Amino acid sequence: MTFWRNDQAQDAVRNGIPDILPRIWRYSLTLTGTADRADDLAQGAILKALEKAEQFEVGTRLDRWMFRIAHNLWVSDMRKNAVRAGGGLVAIEETDIISPDAGPEAAAMHREVLMAVLHLPEAQRVTVVLVYVEGYSYRDAAMILDIPLGTVMSRLATARATLGQKFREEGRARDAR
Repeated sequence: MTFWRNDQAQDAVRNGIPDILPRIWRYSLTLTGTADRADDLAQGAILKALEKAEQFEVGTRLDRWMFRIAHNLWVSDMRKNAVRAGGGLVAIEETDIISPDAGPEAAAMHREVLMAVLHLPEAQRVTVVLVYVEGYSYRDAAMILDIPLGTVMSRLATARATLGQKFREEGRARDAR
């Protein structure tokens, strides 16, 4: 019976990875700030998921399990590289993940919002991406980040206030020209 469940879990993980990979990569980019490091983190998360596939509970959400793996790998990596944190990052302006099928005006707006989100502090940035981009519930985001639900709500409120203030100020500056 155990072997059968292990095979089911391994099949579920193996078959689910292709659909989840773009989202894991986007989340990895949010965490790392660079495409190269996002590639490494996403690949690491997939490898870890394949290695630990027997631990996946069939019938639960594979995406949530894999986001948790990616987050834990990132935290571990940050701890290992605390001395080098922030060194050698590519400017966010050089990272382009805007949808190619968006029109020029929509792409410009998406890029402006993305740039503002990417400039938020890491804790807010990651929470915003999980909830507003990836569509996770507050409860799911709390589980992925291993933080209390109230912390998710607080981070989102702070991020919304920060982004709202930024865009209000930019709007006033444009109107003044």
